[in-house]
Amino acid sequence: MTVVIEAEKLTKYYGKARGIIDVSFQVNEGELFGFIGPNGAGKSTTIRLFLGLIYPTSGKARIFGQDAIRNGPQLRQDIGYLPSEVFYYEGMKVIDLLKYSASFYKKDCTKRIYELADYMELELNRRIEDLSYGNKKKVGIVQGLLHSPRLLFLDEPTSGLDPLMQRKFFDLIRRENAQGVTVFFSSHILSEVQRLCNRVGIIREGRIVEIADIRTLQQNNYKKIRVYADGVEPNAFQLPGVTNIEKANNSIHFFYKGDINLIMRKLSEFNLMDITIEEPTLEEIFMHYYE
Repeated sequence: MTVVIEAEKLTKYYGKARGIIDVSFQVNEGELFGFIGPNGAGKSTTIRLFLGLIYPTSGKARIFGQDAIRNGPQLRQDIGYLPSEVFYYEGMKVIDLLKYSASFYKKDCTKRIYELADYMELELNRRIEDLSYGNKKKVGIVQGLLHSPRLLFLDEPTSGLDPLMQRKFFDLIRRENAQGVTVFFSSHILSEVQRLCNRVGIIREGRIVEIADIRTLQQNNYKKIRVYADGVEPNAFQLPGVTNIEKANNSIHFFYKGDINLIMRKLSEFNLMDITIEEPTLEEIFMHYYE
């Protein structure tokens, strides 16, 4: 399988301030790869290093097998990028801005601009200064895709989009991916990553703490267990592997990681009215790594 993105002990300090430290991972061709962490964890720093917008303190960043810094200008011909914040020349019309952006690529992007603008319901003849933040984000989406890139970096892409437009955006990204585009999707909104991506990297305080496919994260992690029984108190479940025990009305709920047979034997000691055992959401898995 072809590796499209590769980080090898990638490190960035801003003076003495931490950016990222010893970040290593690979993204294969055609993947929808999620990169999750809270604000300040190092997500945008990682993306900017791959784009050659900033230089690493140490380590390697490779795109399509080439050094992302040394070969940046050539590589960016095949890369699309949507930053978390978009800023444009306010007096320009949308169509003029997009045509200017298209002029940096060695292809005619005119048809593609109109197709994307129509899909995203973007008015091309309006001035940037007259657009809402959500419509400016649509400009960024079209700008990032107008040259039909092979690799797409999305940094908090849905901020400013209403729910209907978010759905259209996700459908657009799935369509691009189905045509072979590799997608690196950075977000702190975990439901988005769960909805779109098939593999995920979790970054905490500048360091990678886990890389796995989403299904494996859910299956190999803890279970959510809720027990309904009369007279059962939380201290009855003070067992190895049990965390986050809470009592609400006539139920007790907790997380469990370990041999499921052990917890089932414990549960059989009680006169249960009901029980639910669920897989955790990606949100809950993520919080587990931050506790």
